[in-house]
Amino acid sequence: MINFRYHVVSLTAVFLALAIGLVVGTAALNGPVADSLKERVNGLSNQNQLMRQQVNDMQEELAREEEFAAEIAEVVLPGKLTGKRVLVVSLPTGRAHTENVVKMLQLAGADVTGRIDLQDKFIDPDNSNDLLELAVNAARPTSAPTGDLPGNGHGVETSSALLANVLLDRAPGATPVSEADRRAVLAAYTNANYLTTEDKVTAAAEAVVVVSGQPYVDKDAGPKDESVVKVAEQFDRTGAIVVAGTGSAGGNLVAVVRGDPVLAQTISTVDNANTVQGQLVTSLALVQQVNDKKAGQYGVGDNASSLLPRLPR
Repeated sequence: MINFRYHVVSLTAVFLALAIGLVVGTAALNGPVADSLKERVNGLSNQNQLMRQQVNDMQEELAREEEFAAEIAEVVLPGKLTGKRVLVVSLPTGRAHTENVVKMLQLAGADVTGRIDLQDKFIDPDNSNDLLELAVNAARPTSAPTGDLPGNGHGVETSSALLANVLLDRAPGATPVSEADRRAVLAAYTNANYLTTEDKVTAAAEAVVVVSGQPYVDKDAGPKDESVVKVAEQFDRTGAIVVAGTGSAGGNLVAVVRGDPVLAQTISTVDNANTVQGQLVTSLALVQQVNDKKAGQYGVGDNASSLLPRLPR
């Protein structure tokens, strides 16, 4: 039978072994192992500090490039769009850089006739039928042209076509839309919370800049990305158009236009309009559109033709 003295001796042996292990382990760590660990920690610390410095240098370089582009814009843009009436249509994904795009257009001398901010509700596929009905009801009491509106049952496409008809110049010889009718159609969409306007739309425009962003990623991403393309297609039918976007992959508007041989012939794209450089190029691409009737794909993406258009001197 095991007695109390045996338990005491056993516990003493266990604690003695632990103590010896701690002493031996500490001694070992204080030797070559500890030196090796310290060396690795110091190396990682130095590497981390170097990478931080590289990041800081890159951020500083980017800031300098933005400053350079802003100063170049002051030299290059003034007068390039003088007398040109330009509408700016902002998609929900492009809202963050729309204001700076507008400022560059104004620097170039453009008469920005208005800024239309399409809301998420406009792009939501659940509202397609409501948009179809709204297009009919908004146009009915006005002289807004409706004969060429799409008849395929796509609400975003039909409403975009109606908006393009009242916001952009009509074809030569066609009866222009009156200011009262333009205001009435816009009010119908504004009151239904499908869009908002920055100030009032002063006149019909001859060209449009559609400001977009990254593709959608939610459960309705496919239909929403398709609706965004429908917006651009309908405005392209009526006037010169530049898509000022962010990135050129993942199915966003810029990527779709560049991947479509038909759309790429008439719609210009800029894939870095979230930067000062891209905002500058957006204005230059519009100059090329309105003066030379030529489309181009510009920016830093692999599918861009060049950084910026080559304009005649």
